[in-house]
Amino acid sequence: MAKTQKSVFFCQNCGHESSKWMGQCPACHEWNTFAEEKVVSTKGSSARKAASLSKNVPTRIRDISLSQDARYTTGSKELDRVLGGGIVHGSLILIGGDPGIGKSTLLLQTCRNLAAQGRKVLYISGEESLQQIRMRAERIGESPESLFLLAETNLGEIRETIEREKPDVCIIDSVQTMYSEDVTSAPGSVSQVREATAVFLMLSKALGISIFLVGHVTKDGAVAGPRVLEHMVDTVLYFEGDRHASYRILRAAKNRFGSTNEIGVFEMRDTGLAEVPNPSEYMLSGKPEGASGSVVSCSMEGTRPVLLEIQALIIKTSFGMPRRTAVGTDYNRVNMLMAVLERRCGVSLSSCDAYINIAGGIRMNEPAVDLGIALAIVSGYRDIPIGDRVIAFGEVGLSGEVRSVSQAAQRVQEAAKLGFENILLPRSSAKSVKAPAGVTLCPVGTLREAIGAVFGNAVRS
Repeated sequence: MAKTQKSVFFCQNCGHESSKWMGQCPACHEWNTFAEEKVVSTKGSSARKAASLSKNVPTRIRDISLSQDARYTTGSKELDRVLGGGIVHGSLILIGGDPGIGKSTLLLQTCRNLAAQGRKVLYISGEESLQQIRMRAERIGESPESLFLLAETNLGEIRETIEREKPDVCIIDSVQTMYSEDVTSAPGSVSQVREATAVFLMLSKALGISIFLVGHVTKDGAVAGPRVLEHMVDTVLYFEGDRHASYRILRAAKNRFGSTNEIGVFEMRDTGLAEVPNPSEYMLSGKPEGASGSVVSCSMEGTRPVLLEIQALIIKTSFGMPRRTAVGTDYNRVNMLMAVLERRCGVSLSSCDAYINIAGGIRMNEPAVDLGIALAIVSGYRDIPIGDRVIAFGEVGLSGEVRSVSQAAQRVQEAAKLGFENILLPRSSAKSVKAPAGVTLCPVGTLREAIGAVFGNAVRS
């Protein structure tokens, strides 16, 4: 078989190919990202071999049955929510996250649930031995007989095993460890990752196998390897959270079969990852009573309302330039809200250090938490606590107006379910909301009006 070898340069950030080295990538405009790789092209690459499995016969769109995309549950309601209702037959799913965050644990628990349903599952690991996987499996629970393990990194051997076994679900942990003999570059390089992903894509579509790919991430949190990797797969999931904290959040950055707005919340325990069906109650656990600078707000993650505690510490600065810090929310938006408070409400913050924190380590950027941040800043500035049964949500504009937010009724229902009695919300959104029993709605049109409703005359300058 004829082989031709050439030396090319790949951008390690986006995968752009060039015949010579360049200081700046013309595609993604990143500096010093080109690396030289030896590429061997043959007439029978593994990607073409996998592609030959499919029958390229045109089909009328009316003859295609929707049952071909029938979903089946993973046994985890949180994972099903993020996937859009379950796993689609023949889908290729990429999951990324920081080291030690729980990617392998989550997928091993999913394999156990799927195998318990009678599905054939193949777990292929290129990073751990079979004994290591068995030890982790014993920690999270008993494994059914239809769960098979394989420790292999050779792409050709893996392809032959998948074709022979024909599992319903296959796990590749991780795609950066797989290598093809047709490509001379090292495992984890742009060429190897692209070749491996192409092979798994063809196998999933041709054989109807749902394949999960575990991907390493860079220091910026993006999946390592070429950007084309995320374009080739059907779904991209990110596992987020502090590895030293107990909670984990699963988000969908791309989903061809569902929404990308849903999140799944898990808690890391000794026996593996446990689902958190009510994240609002989990996020508010440990909230101090009668403390100033603390207020509860509500953010929407897809169709799920999440209540969270916003904390603010405002103190007089000891330096000429006040310090501003925001953890869990947008730093620039906090600065904007402080400017609106000073200009529209007369709260002098120009000589104060401000520290804003979303308790629990969760990150929320929805504009609906603006009103909660502003009230927390005023509470911390005047050292006046806000009632424990008060919740506030709404977007704040530069003129100090409180603008409407989406799905206000769902937010009110979630607040009422957790025992909140007074709800501050935009006046334009209150028209379509019916107050539940025992709940008082307080519609506000401006930020000054909201401050007066919560603090009365105590905060007026």
